[in-house]
Amino acid sequence: MSRVAITQPDVTLVLDWDGIIRDASVSTTIAKEGLEGWVGRRWTDTVSDLAGEQVRRMVEDARDRGVSAFLQVTQRFPNGLELPIEYTTVRLGGQAGLIAVGKSLQAVQELQTRLVAAQQAREQDYWKLREIEMRSRLLFDASSEAVLVISAADLRIIEANPAAIRELGLAPGWDFAQEVAPRDRTAFQELLARAREHGRTPGVLLHLGATATPWLMRLSVMARDPGPVFLIQLASATPEPGRALPRAVPPRTDELLEALPDAFVVCDADGRVRRANRTFLELAQSATEATVLGEPLGRWLATPGQDAAVLLRTLREHGEVSLFQTTLTGILGTEATVEISATASSKGGPLALGLMIRDVGRRIRGVDAASDEMHAALAEVLRDMGRLPLPVLVRNTAAVVERARIEQALRDANGNRTAAADALGLSRQSLYAKLERYGMQEARDTEEDVTG
Repeated sequence: MSRVAITQPDVTLVLDWDGIIRDASVSTTIAKEGLEGWVGRRWTDTVSDLAGEQVRRMVEDARDRGVSAFLQVTQRFPNGLELPIEYTTVRLGGQAGLIAVGKSLQAVQELQTRLVAAQQAREQDYWKLREIEMRSRLLFDASSEAVLVISAADLRIIEANPAAIRELGLAPGWDFAQEVAPRDRTAFQELLARAREHGRTPGVLLHLGATATPWLMRLSVMARDPGPVFLIQLASATPEPGRALPRAVPPRTDELLEALPDAFVVCDADGRVRRANRTFLELAQSATEATVLGEPLGRWLATPGQDAAVLLRTLREHGEVSLFQTTLTGILGTEATVEISATASSKGGPLALGLMIRDVGRRIRGVDAASDEMHAALAEVLRDMGRLPLPVLVRNTAAVVERARIEQALRDANGNRTAAADALGLSRQSLYAKLERYGMQEARDTEEDVTG
């Protein structure tokens, strides 16, 4: 004789024709204390204010048609607990009244919250990685030493900084091994072997180019997709007449700070501006640097709880601040949402504060828009609650989140599939497979038309 598994609903309400509760029971997962207080009350009085109309619709539909659609309401229990419950109401035979059967959506709601939190955490990690990449690129381009990145597989140049192009005349795509003087090629191969074994090498004198110019070379191995690369640092070993070996010339700091796409400000211990770059002047809506010098930082940062006083106090106490979000108000009243990373130093003189200010308003709006789209898509999935098995529902929810994340990555990369795949931690082939799965093949075709 086969057994039939009977699962008790989370909430069962027996109603009369007017929607008044005559009996109530709940599953063991919900506290049963005080349920007798529901008996004799209207069902609409036991739910949230916004759910009253939905309850009335279910009662009327059950009376008229025999069964109502599945609707989600916020059920208030006598012990103060509020849970999202999905109900359907059924008419009993004869004049027996109605019965409302409910399923708790608390587990699904918690899953949805965790998915959204995971997406936000991934988004924050992505922007942190972008910041690190930007700083690394600035250092690479600003280095006074010639720096090359070559493939460990074929020794062809992948990247060359301005100093390498200027001093050596090298360009990406060239075979670096052919630039090494024949007499030094054995030593160069030994240097490569040592770098593969130990990760880096000390400086070794080698001759490069048609003129066999001497250079002091240091190698390091770096992991990179699709294969490892060598980072080569070259310092000139040719002394000028009457002078010792040249020392590295420090980068032109003022020019670099002035050209930064982010705002940069130097303040004294009292928070008064002593130096400001072009981007800060644009945010502050000031025509020249002279109009902001000597002014207190609080003139532009005045959001309560996130103002200049809080920022400066934290800097003095801890010496640094990271990703301090506030609002910067220009002289003409235009507001911008900004993130500030700052440091304090008193070496060699009075306390000085350096602040990097980034306008994140556009990014936040983009994230909010993507979040709204994802919530709308999740709402569509939740409409199938109670009609689909939980594993299918979870799989559909994960697909919504994954598609939203892919769309956001494509927007951030301006449609570049390779950059989007890198940001998502996927190979290009995996990204194409997901584009086809979610019906986004047109986007792939567009990119292939452009690159072709």
